[in-house]
Amino acid sequence: MSSTQTALIIIDMQIGMSLPTAGMRNNPTAEKNIATLLMLWRQEKQPIIHIRHISRSLNSSFYPNQPSADFQPQLAPLPHEHVVEKNIPDAFIQSGLERWLHQRNISNLVIVGVSTNNSVEATARSAGNLGFNTIIIADATFAFAKNDYSGRPRTAEEVHDMSLANLDGEYAKIMTTENLIQTLGK
Repeated sequence: MSSTQTALIIIDMQIGMSLPTAGMRNNPTAEKNIATLLMLWRQEKQPIIHIRHISRSLNSSFYPNQPSADFQPQLAPLPHEHVVEKNIPDAFIQSGLERWLHQRNISNLVIVGVSTNNSVEATARSAGNLGFNTIIIADATFAFAKNDYSGRPRTAEEVHDMSLANLDGEYAKIMTTENLIQTLGK
């Protein structure tokens, strides 16, 4: 990696996202790709930020103090890694994340996690609007199937692809895990 710091932002990789009740999803290897990038960032001693969604709704899987709100064990933060808790999709809103990044002169971000069309997209839009150089790793994010505004069912892959299309070039650059690793190796 270059001497310029690039923060890896891992969004909402909590146990609840891996449960069957979360719904039909795409990118079944996303966790493996995230773990690969997490290991690389740790080896290179680059900044890592773990985002955790903490719901205010009592019936949510992400309500505090229940196992489904915990980080997935293979992606859990180490004691020295920064953790940001959020109550809404955008990790920049009311979290201190922007200040934390600016205090460390970090302007390059790599975003991974879930879900592509919700917290990843919201966070990437803010990152782009705030002037951060942002990369989204397409195969280290995933989405869930849902109906569109007209009520038509959309597959998780369609939801994922449309979200990435919304971000590409406007707010972020879209890459794969392999592309990013090759780029960092140069």
